[in-house]
Amino acid sequence: MKKAYLCTLMKNRFLILAVLVSLLAACRSEFEQVRLSNDPERIQKKAVEYYQDGEYQKALSLIEIIINSFRGRSEFEDLNYMMADSYYHLRDYEMASQYFKNFANGFLNSSRREEADFLSAYCYYLLSPSWRLDQDNTIKAINSLQTFINAYPNSERNTQCNTLMDELRLKLEEKAFQQGILYYNLRQYQAAIYSLDNMLKDFPDTKRPDEVRYYIIKSAFEYAANSVYDKRKERYEEAVERGEEFLKKHRNSDYLREVRDIVAESKTKLKLLENERYQIQSSRNGS
Repeated sequence: MKKAYLCTLMKNRFLILAVLVSLLAACRSEFEQVRLSNDPERIQKKAVEYYQDGEYQKALSLIEIIINSFRGRSEFEDLNYMMADSYYHLRDYEMASQYFKNFANGFLNSSRREEADFLSAYCYYLLSPSWRLDQDNTIKAINSLQTFINAYPNSERNTQCNTLMDELRLKLEEKAFQQGILYYNLRQYQAAIYSLDNMLKDFPDTKRPDEVRYYIIKSAFEYAANSVYDKRKERYEEAVERGEEFLKKHRNSDYLREVRDIVAESKTKLKLLENERYQIQSSRNGS
């Protein structure tokens, strides 16, 4: 009796377990069923459906499983493009740029090659941060967009590329300008002069050359004022030279009055230095 009861209990447990397993299998999502099917054709078909429905993470997960199974087949190109585009829509622009570039280099005869090359560069544009942060991706974006223009000189996208590069260069210009201003505010006047001079060389078409030169002149004056006595004369002379050049180049600048004042004060300082040197020389001769 007891043995029969135990056998019945064990059968019931196995039956319950079987039911649970069946329920779990039934509850498993369609995505999981497809993912675990080990059927490349089924997985590829569902990946395309997810991609077309905008479910890019699911599409990407399935493509990664089976893409190598389609190497050498017509679907291989589509799967590679969908992979890059899925990363793009998921805003993983670094990965998207890499996969678009791989696509362009791997499918030289594809009708989507130019688009892939452009999107590879455009991803770096999207990765370009505020001017306050490191500008490595900004530089990569400019270089990539220029490379695209060189590769596709007749592309309709080149106008957009030039617009994007202008925007990126303005960001680099702002970074350079603010770096110079930071040096000035930190009273590192020599570094400010050097930094802002380089900015004018790197961005000769800047729309605020008078503002940049104004800060250079202010830095030159403060650099002279804070120099050791023997260096003041030559550094005030540099401030005067830069100021007078400014007055010739920027006759309508908003900084005209301030620059005139700096030039006048620098000349006054030079006269005082000359008088002091004359007195010192006279006292030595008298002795």
